[in-house]
Amino acid sequence: MQRRQVLLTGPALYATACLGVPAAAAAISILRFGTTPVFLDDQVGFLARWGAYLSAAVGTSVQFVQRRSYRDIMGLLRSQEIEAAWICGYPWVVNKRELRGLSIPLYEGAPLYRSYLIVPVTDTTTASLADLRGKVYAFSDPDSNSGYLVPRTTMMRAGIDPDRHFARTFFTYGHKNVVRAVADGLAQGGSVDGYVWDTLRRVAPALVARTRIAWRSALYGFPPLAVRGSLAPEIETRLRDALMAMNDSAEGRSLLNELNLTGFGPFRDEVFNGIAELVAIAGARGG
Repeated sequence: MQRRQVLLTGPALYATACLGVPAAAAAISILRFGTTPVFLDDQVGFLARWGAYLSAAVGTSVQFVQRRSYRDIMGLLRSQEIEAAWICGYPWVVNKRELRGLSIPLYEGAPLYRSYLIVPVTDTTTASLADLRGKVYAFSDPDSNSGYLVPRTTMMRAGIDPDRHFARTFFTYGHKNVVRAVADGLAQGGSVDGYVWDTLRRVAPALVARTRIAWRSALYGFPPLAVRGSLAPEIETRLRDALMAMNDSAEGRSLLNELNLTGFGPFRDEVFNGIAELVAIAGARGG
């Protein structure tokens, strides 16, 4: 498995010398932050800029650690190989006793998003998962709420066996990859994070134009940011404050614009009650 890391060290030194960050915080050498693939074409470049911003604000060098799946990220949190991660509401609900909630991103001003069922734009009749019986279907990640848990429980609630409904299913390990699979005809339908599809419509319109939203789910808690339970509270607080203050600077607003987010808000566990209900229907998994 290929492992891509962005290591940023200079900003921590700058923060200590110029920003008056307390020595206790600066003494921590690296804060490792786990992510899975998102929609950015220049993801490494973006993470370098975001890491530099956070390093200066937190007073500790930030290293983004990229992995293919949520399960990989959860493994790194458990083994204390990373301190923080951008995960999904599904693994949060299942593993929250091991974690502490850090922040919930705000999309269009709210900590909420939807799952979309997408089909090729040439398919003008599909309106639900039931219409795709016997077809090939793409899921994003087995521990994704929007990309797996929502469609699976939607079928279960409708009396459809999700393990027998489709001719074949596969995981793409990335919502952008679901869009590609449907656009290229590798699947006749797919489940995707609505925030990612909406953002791709802005940054990759030619790709998204080859797909159509056939169905939208109810609103669920947006994929949160979490830290491992053993992280020093001081560092957790500094990281949270840095994220929530991004709207206060031009550089922070520019980064938020690239992410297509309104900002980062406080963490509230009750936001994920809807996902917890789905976990109870489907059975625990999520990391």
